[in-house]
Amino acid sequence: MNELVDAFLNYLSVERGLSRNTIISYQEDINTYIDFLKGTHIDSFSLAKKNDITDFMLSQKDKGLASNSVARRLAAIKAFYRFLVRERILKTDPSNLIDSPKLWKKIPQTLSVNEVDALLSQPNIRNRQGIRDKAILETLYATGMRVSEAVNLKTDNVNLDVGFLRCTGKGNKERIIPLGAKAIASLKKYLGVSRPQQLKNKEIDFLFLNRFGKKISRQSLWKLIKRYAREARIKKPIRPHTLRHSFATHLLERGADLRSVQEMLGHANISTTQIYTHISKERLKAIHRMFHPRP
Repeated sequence: MNELVDAFLNYLSVERGLSRNTIISYQEDINTYIDFLKGTHIDSFSLAKKNDITDFMLSQKDKGLASNSVARRLAAIKAFYRFLVRERILKTDPSNLIDSPKLWKKIPQTLSVNEVDALLSQPNIRNRQGIRDKAILETLYATGMRVSEAVNLKTDNVNLDVGFLRCTGKGNKERIIPLGAKAIASLKKYLGVSRPQQLKNKEIDFLFLNRFGKKISRQSLWKLIKRYAREARIKKPIRPHTLRHSFATHLLERGADLRSVQEMLGHANISTTQIYTHISKERLKAIHRMFHPRP
């Protein structure tokens, strides 16, 4: 069973081009499923039936797993069985007749424009770390990039003369995102002043570096965002994608079309982008309730 899982993970990496983190999630979900099967004395995927998969999903729910996580595990199992059928390891797919649960999409938490301004004004640009931090925050908000995408940016991905950057997203798909004037100015200052000091005569292609002159980690960048949000006295919960969500919402509120926002975010499916239109609608409802004479 483990050999088949390894073959599937290799397929996801080589043929599908999925990220390491996504592959790890698939591995965890399928291994959990295998443990369940072994607990019911099933030692081969060919012996597992539809009811076994259903029982597994119910056992996960009984253990207190969130509905979204249960749905994700089912999606991983379905993808795995499709692979086994495609490779002619199995003749039939027992997961084929199991419907994925319909889930309400949670509206992501966003910052107001004033809150974003407060956040982006926190770094002290009189020192090299503050110059770097300012460039990072401005870039994240200007482009809507994921934190994982930002830490993997390289210097040759950025063209400040033209005002664009090239980003590699999920599935190794590249997209071109425009940069605003403030982000360009912050990046120019970082590249001209702060980054050369961080390099310390070393050569490294990654754009954003830590104080040791190495590629900044996702964890460090995430902590950086939380720290500045705390200093800006922002009470809302801050998550790695908060600036990304705010970027999309603010564009749509100001009249940007959904397709353009989808392209800039790197969403494969426009339905993923449509969640941000719900935020605008909820805000309109709140304004209506607050100011209409007959709310």
